[in-house]
Amino acid sequence: ARALGLTSADVNRRIEQGQVNRVEDATSRSHEDIIRANVLTRFNAILGSLLVVILIVGPLNDALFGIVLVSNAVIGIVQEVRAKRTLDRLALLSAPQARVLRDGTEHEIAMSDVVLDDLAVVNPGDQIGVDGTVVDSRSLEVDESLLTGESDPIAKQTGDELLSGSFVVAGNGRYRATKVGGDSYANQLSSEARRFSLVSSELRSGIDQFLRFVTWVIIPTAILLLVSQLAGTDAGVRDALRGSVAGIGAIIPEGLVLLTSIAFAVGGMRLARRRVLVQELAAIEGLARVDVICLDKTGTLTESRLAVASIEPVPGESAPLEALGALPQTEDRPNASLAAIADAVPSTTGWSASAVVPFSSARKWSGATFADHGTWLLGAPDVLLDVATTRPAVRTRIAEHTERGHRVLLVARSEQPLTDETLPRDVQPVSLVVLEERIRADAAETLSYFTDQGVEV
Repeated sequence: ARALGLTSADVNRRIEQGQVNRVEDATSRSHEDIIRANVLTRFNAILGSLLVVILIVGPLNDALFGIVLVSNAVIGIVQEVRAKRTLDRLALLSAPQARVLRDGTEHEIAMSDVVLDDLAVVNPGDQIGVDGTVVDSRSLEVDESLLTGESDPIAKQTGDELLSGSFVVAGNGRYRATKVGGDSYANQLSSEARRFSLVSSELRSGIDQFLRFVTWVIIPTAILLLVSQLAGTDAGVRDALRGSVAGIGAIIPEGLVLLTSIAFAVGGMRLARRRVLVQELAAIEGLARVDVICLDKTGTLTESRLAVASIEPVPGESAPLEALGALPQTEDRPNASLAAIADAVPSTTGWSASAVVPFSSARKWSGATFADHGTWLLGAPDVLLDVATTRPAVRTRIAEHTERGHRVLLVARSEQPLTDETLPRDVQPVSLVVLEERIRADAAETLSYFTDQGVEV
């Protein structure tokens, strides 16, 4: 019964219990929180109190310092509201539809309507919408790079876990939903990215410390100024208050606070043009203080594509260029290795494949039987050499390339045709294909920039 999926009664019961793939997308920081954080500050409290006094005693042209107060608050509010809108749109899941089995029939429904224990069907190109467990795998392989950064496809067998946000790149299968809504991995990840956390800013801390000192000084200073104004001149109370406010205003670092906010805002706009999101303005200061950056190689210093470094025939053989030119044409979606070979070797015409075994991460090899040209195999040397004639020189050469960080594939041939997914017995190694990752064109320039900026890589 479980192979037929849930019944309508099962689905309704889970919807009533809230076990459905729906999640609130709001960030942890509301508009009210943003406005409160930028308005209710010590600086605004001090300057705002003086502004109120001036608005009461007049004239209004003496209240121009209020522009600093308003500008400072508006800059922070506008920047952080823009960041909030971007974060609200953040989503790792883009698949709008899901195919599920219910009452023994396949239905296409909205991803938000998937419920716990639903039996979902996936094919190449589909995105996994909820976490689940594989119940049926037919050479199922998924790409989890959106979640983990690892670009290599991962084979999934019955009983393996599937994470929401990953994509099916090969094979097909079915899986049962085990985590939906806010419990799913992709939603937890996007919620973590949207979560607001106050950054540490030495500039802001220094200004706040000075303002705390001003807060203690301002009251006795105001009293002394007011008394001296009343006692030493013929000015009235209004004029004395205006003079006291002017004297106290000189203590407050209005320009420093405003210029700090403007500098942060300009930095935020410059980063935005480079598609960098600044969630809080003070984070720019943290970025400016970086002195060590840690990075990985794949996709950072290198491109996502591979390149053929060399094709090395084994002793007594010649380079199998025609076979290498024909193998990529046997698959509709060549993997990265076959794509690199296709770029390096001209396509072969006149070779017709009568049997094809596509590449699989589980098998670690692919192959095809060509009419009048025999069977040609391409795959991991440790897999193909297990059934091939042992040649110590070949294994030594493979080890040398591997130590230099190259990826090595073995080209082999057989006189037996391919049947199912079983390797022939008479596999003979023909050549090594050495692959390397392409270094990004701007990698050297980027590393030099960090060096010039005093940042250790």
